[in-house]
Amino acid sequence: MIERARIRLNGWQQAAVAVGSAVVALLDPRRADLIAALGETTGKPAFERVLERMKRSPEGRAILLDRPRVISANVGHAWDLPANTFGAAYANFMGSRNFSPDDRPPVRFMETDELAYVTTRAREVHDFWHTLFGLPTNLIGESALKVIEFEQMMLPMCALSVVGGTARFSERQRKLFYRHYFPWAVRAGMRCTDLMCVYYERHFDEDLEDVRRKWGIVPAPPPPQSNISA
Repeated sequence: MIERARIRLNGWQQAAVAVGSAVVALLDPRRADLIAALGETTGKPAFERVLERMKRSPEGRAILLDRPRVISANVGHAWDLPANTFGAAYANFMGSRNFSPDDRPPVRFMETDELAYVTTRAREVHDFWHTLFGLPTNLIGESALKVIEFEQMMLPMCALSVVGGTARFSERQRKLFYRHYFPWAVRAGMRCTDLMCVYYERHFDEDLEDVRRKWGIVPAPPPPQSNISA
């Protein structure tokens, strides 16, 4: 499925897709397909580094060998797990927002099957990271998670998304983000384990707080009371 979805581009074509995707994505951040295209066409060196790290990690190698997919057929059992578990927290995150793990756009512009899978994996574990870091899916929460993703993978798209996202903030939101969320996200992204080398599906039945401690994850602090509605 990953192989069939791919489109091979030369250098000029990649540049054209990257520029076009960046312009439209900045104008309309809801275009997940264009944000994904931007990540692929600008992120090959970063994904190559992630791939090499995964190959050096026992759990990362297991992921590359099994190539698990975060789709409904594979993670549906999370909805039946005890309330204290990581899996149940993920199910609650998805269910409370009426999200489906099947909604991620396919990878189209990676040259090799390995890189296509790593890119797919990065895309599909995004909601695991939302759950673990306790971040909402509003503009501030998504921007904070992009900071963590940049710290973890050094993807240019993540930095561009933060710039584009914060440009759309109100003045109050911008102050809240840069004074409260941004410093935390920088520290959190540097402190935690290599999150691309975690086989999350094998830890669904573990206590949420236990896996946070094991992986060095510090959840987002609550916003200051005066900004609670920002």
